[in-house]
Amino acid sequence: YVCSTWGNNHFKTFDGDIYQFPGICEYNFVSDCQDSYTEFSVHIQRALNSNNHPEIQYILIKIKDTMVYLKPKLVVVDGRIVKTPYYSSGVLIESNDIYTKIYAKLGMVLMWNQQDALMVELDNKFNNHTCGLCGDYNGIPIYNEFINGDESYNSITYGNLQKISKPNVKCEDPDETQALPSCNEHRDECERLLTSSAFADCRFRLNLEMYIQACMQDKCACNGNEDSFCICSTISEYSRQCSHAGGRPGEWRTQNFC
Repeated sequence: YVCSTWGNNHFKTFDGDIYQFPGICEYNFVSDCQDSYTEFSVHIQRALNSNNHPEIQYILIKIKDTMVYLKPKLVVVDGRIVKTPYYSSGVLIESNDIYTKIYAKLGMVLMWNQQDALMVELDNKFNNHTCGLCGDYNGIPIYNEFINGDESYNSITYGNLQKISKPNVKCEDPDETQALPSCNEHRDECERLLTSSAFADCRFRLNLEMYIQACMQDKCACNGNEDSFCICSTISEYSRQCSHAGGRPGEWRTQNFC
């Protein structure tokens, strides 16, 4: 099972909920948090890049007693810059110009495109044991993430709850009262892009509607500004998730598209 975040602040939990959360603090993306001893944790920090698009600035990963700090084209383990491939005590780190991947023997694979998209796959021994933006991995959507006992949270409230408090860092929480626009005028275009023949093998492997909704939000947020981030990030994620689910997406990028 996979939890991911990509593009315009989209998140997909282990249980399959897709939501948007535009926070720019450091957050608990996923940790194992049932026992007093945490086997692993993954924290992320996003910020707007020079084109005003949200990108992941750094990822902080703790695996047992090893601390890994990732930035684009930089891997730091326990305070030392290392060359990849790097292997030590059950952790393998590989890196090239496009991806950084971490394989941890305890049952985690992490993959980052060094920009906006991060995917974490966990062994099912962590079922019902995780917390963070990825949710509790109990196999039931919505419950314990967006509905907790008698309370229901919107995605902003839920995201803000995952903030890592750092005494010397000031960062604003996103506004919880802000409603997302409906963006319906973009439905046809998003549906057309995601059901193109290149994705014929993906349609029954993934929940298409969730990616259509994410694409619609992207189009809205970009206000008619047709740069590739606005259009391509959700389609790229759909393609990655399709491959991950065993599908074979065709070649959907063209000379003048993405």
